[in-house]
Amino acid sequence: MRKLLNVLYVTNPDAYLTKDGENLVVRVGEGEVFRVPIHLLEGVVVFGHLGASPALLGMCLERGVTMSLLTPYGKHLATVQGLPQGNVLLRRKQYRWADSESLSLKLAKAFIIGKAVNSRTVLRRFISDYGSKVDTTPIESVNKIIARNVPKLLQATTLDEVRGIEGETARLYFSVFDQLIVSQKAEFFMRGRNRRPPLDNVNALLSFFYTLLLHETKAALQSVGLDPFVGFLHRDRPGRLSLALDLMEELRPYLADRTALSLINRMQLSGGDFVQQVSGGVILTEGARKTLLEAWQKRKQEEITHPFLDEKMPVGLLPYTQALLLARHLRGDIDQYPPFIWK
Repeated sequence: MRKLLNVLYVTNPDAYLTKDGENLVVRVGEGEVFRVPIHLLEGVVVFGHLGASPALLGMCLERGVTMSLLTPYGKHLATVQGLPQGNVLLRRKQYRWADSESLSLKLAKAFIIGKAVNSRTVLRRFISDYGSKVDTTPIESVNKIIARNVPKLLQATTLDEVRGIEGETARLYFSVFDQLIVSQKAEFFMRGRNRRPPLDNVNALLSFFYTLLLHETKAALQSVGLDPFVGFLHRDRPGRLSLALDLMEELRPYLADRTALSLINRMQLSGGDFVQQVSGGVILTEGARKTLLEAWQKRKQEEITHPFLDEKMPVGLLPYTQALLLARHLRGDIDQYPPFIWK
């Protein structure tokens, strides 16, 4: 199993990245503020910065370290990476499957079944933890409806039907998400999912974590030789990481939603960590972004027993593991793609 390496997140807009021997060095002004050996990194994510030296970019390309450039508020701008990994025959097969409605449907069902089941687990965990303290009747009702949607997904005959069921499931799930927040209700509330821009603190928090998860799934797919831009559920669109979006669907509830809820309910964030812009959109402060990145890295270090492989691994390896299982399925090594199901 692959070793869990580190992702370096750079949030200081005045940072300049350079190379010193076999090290990545972060400088601000004339001073060095951080350095790390390149062999310890698998990715660098930069939130608005002055730039990086050509020597450093060359070293990253040679060592397979992906550098993703984002705006200060998390919008993806570009990715710098080396030559594609893996066998070109695998990517050719991926493209053929993506052109087939029936084969795409098979995988789309798996991704969304994983998402639906894991969304139910988020709700069931809340009912178990807080059922004696708050009224969970609406949550239980939504949980039952989502449960009935899983057989519907299995019986779906078109991609549009899968997308329709996924849309209804997501709407139901987020209709009770506000009730999963049990502290700081005046500052953290949710009246449905919104983005581009997020209009409240909770949506801003979720959007940030989804951006991080998208980076993880993109890097994982590239590492096993798949093209993150060619998906099965999400269709082709210039600049859209369609397969990365596909793969992250089943991981959203477990990795992103649970982390967001924990930070709010444990009061590790406050309303002062968010700023509402003139346009109405809500963004995170620089301090809040650092808090979230620390929580994300800590979450990735936790261990879980993978339900399909029955092996213990860090949570941070889940995107890579699922990407590897997807590649094995496309190659014909396993009969079905097993989505990650959180128990």
